[in-house]
Amino acid sequence: MVICVSLVGCGQSKFIGGIEYKPIGVASKIVPKNLTTYSDSVRYEVCVGNVIWGVILCETVIAPIYFFGFSMFNPVGPMNSPAEQGETVKH
Repeated sequence: MVICVSLVGCGQSKFIGGIEYKPIGVASKIVPKNLTTYSDSVRYEVCVGNVIWGVILCETVIAPIYFFGFSMFNPVGPMNSPAEQGETVKH
């Protein structure tokens, strides 16, 4: 069980359109965009492994800050539609 759980976590960077996007978290959205590669035009999904690790290591205080603050969402690809990007669709 411990071996399985240890292999589950890990935020993974991804190259999208020639730019490397790294995992982000709650704090990443607060940091100025020139200091991070967070983008509104990239779709991110929750990294379940990092959420599990954050919960398991909640008593350490530092681990949850890292997992939830900086490595909770993995980039998966570009937004496919204007609705996903938060834009209004005109008819």
